[in-house]
Amino acid sequence: MNAPSSAAASALQSASPGEPSQTGATETGAAHFLKGLTDLGVRCLFANMGTDHVSLIEEMERFRGAGRALPEVFLCPHENVAVHMAAGYAAVTGQGQGVLVHVDSGTANSAMGAHNLQRARLPALLMAGKAPYTLRGELPGSRDNYVHFIQDPFDIGSLVRPYVKWEYNLPTAVVAREALRRAHSVMHSDPPGPVYMTLPREVLAESPAVPADQQFDAVRYGPARLGGVDAARVALIAERLLAADRPVLITSYAGRRPEAVAAIEELARLCGIQVVDYMPSSLGISRRSPCFAGFDPAAVLPGADVGLLVDIDVPWLPRFVRPEAGTWWAHVDVDPIKQDFPMWGFATDLRMQADVATVLRQVSEQVRARADEAFRARVARRMAELEQAAAARAEALARAAAKPGEVGALSAAHVCAALSRALAPDDVVINEAVRNSPAVLNQIIRTEPLSFFGGAGGGLGYSGSMALGVKLARPGVRAVHVLGDGAFHLGTPSSVYATSQRYGLPILTVILDNGGWQAVKEAVLRVYPDGASAAADEFHARLQGATRRFEKIGEAFGAYGECLIDPAEVEPAIARCLQALESGRSAVLNVQIGLQ
Repeated sequence: MNAPSSAAASALQSASPGEPSQTGATETGAAHFLKGLTDLGVRCLFANMGTDHVSLIEEMERFRGAGRALPEVFLCPHENVAVHMAAGYAAVTGQGQGVLVHVDSGTANSAMGAHNLQRARLPALLMAGKAPYTLRGELPGSRDNYVHFIQDPFDIGSLVRPYVKWEYNLPTAVVAREALRRAHSVMHSDPPGPVYMTLPREVLAESPAVPADQQFDAVRYGPARLGGVDAARVALIAERLLAADRPVLITSYAGRRPEAVAAIEELARLCGIQVVDYMPSSLGISRRSPCFAGFDPAAVLPGADVGLLVDIDVPWLPRFVRPEAGTWWAHVDVDPIKQDFPMWGFATDLRMQADVATVLRQVSEQVRARADEAFRARVARRMAELEQAAAARAEALARAAAKPGEVGALSAAHVCAALSRALAPDDVVINEAVRNSPAVLNQIIRTEPLSFFGGAGGGLGYSGSMALGVKLARPGVRAVHVLGDGAFHLGTPSSVYATSQRYGLPILTVILDNGGWQAVKEAVLRVYPDGASAAADEFHARLQGATRRFEKIGEAFGAYGECLIDPAEVEPAIARCLQALESGRSAVLNVQIGLQ
């Protein structure tokens, strides 16, 4: 590319009053792009680099040499780690970060993570370089490698299109900062979620003339947030609750905002509402609250006369659970229509797309203003009943936890209860235990907002990388993830512990090893309980071998590893793992709970 003549340069700097002045002709598109990320306040760039990123890599070093601000780069050996680190970071901060991957192959490796981000309503800016479009050196960044020909599919965006809110191919660096602001605003607007941008190599390598007065601030270009609802609908919900004899509330992901957790607790205590946290992807209510009624909606639906569905995708399984015909249902949700679900199928009497915390506070205010002595007396009786039920549930769980199992087949409930006793209230637990999730949910008692997360999507292999993102965002807490051996295989563990070691992000991994995919076996038995698979005891779900030492993968990257087979060693083993965390090392506890 020829440099502009001095006359052309003068013309650029002496534009007529009606035209924007131009600047930055000596800066590359990559420089403008990095400046755009900095303008947005993006702190982290979780990256898996490739040949498409050469201009970004070059500009990063130029920025560092000049003392210019730019996001901190965290190199992730696998894209699964990059995407789910962004998920963990967003889960505890609400702030989406950048994920930089390599052309179509990196996008494909990121697709499962994008799916999980979408279902969890977590923002992230997924970016992929694109293979150069010029073949013979016509422009800077033109193709110079064999892979540039084979990594150029017809529709790269199709790899993640079902899972992103917005996608864009950057056509020129002139609009880089505006495009980034657009991406940032879309991913943080309700309902939040991932967005996707592709970056052609020539666009990053070009040196465009960019208007000097480009400003795309959050005040004028920022995200749109949901709020409350009108007084009439608030009054309708309040009237129903004031007259209710057995109100229930079911949630799953309201806890992604701490304000919603407080609002649920306030309304539940005010009205004597049973609260179920069904398939929770975040903690919706303290497990010590008298209003917490467990994790099973089937236990609270019989006799319920008023029901609130609050930030939830699937409130129960219609094949097995049916609410009573006379129950009146209101649904308050960041996405009540489930716009990304081809089929849904849950009837409600009132649907509101709104911010849960705001609406529930509105309802609490109405109820408090209109409550009479008769209402308060009914609530007092209900609260006494709920406290009795909570005490009985706690006793049953304690009895289950007291059974340690045997050598080589430890009780998952016993192990999780011991782990619970060792953790602080603010420590963060991420659940990926699948068929052993009941033990994690019931025995690891979480009380604080943002102290528990689970999977909202269907892609396994997320929890280790989410734990890294949590630890990065909240270095003062311990990040613990509990998972099965099947999920451990899928979680690219070597990349998890390599990243942990390199960036000083110690996490605790607790593997509940049952030797395979128990969920697959149970799925076959649900459909074919007396079938050939059951008769042969073969479900193609066993992942067993002569040697299974998952902890050795962590040890290869400096982590402390231990295989736990003796019930007498449960508490000492947990203590040794937590001590490793205190010393700055990750720890992997491989718990043998009996092979399926």
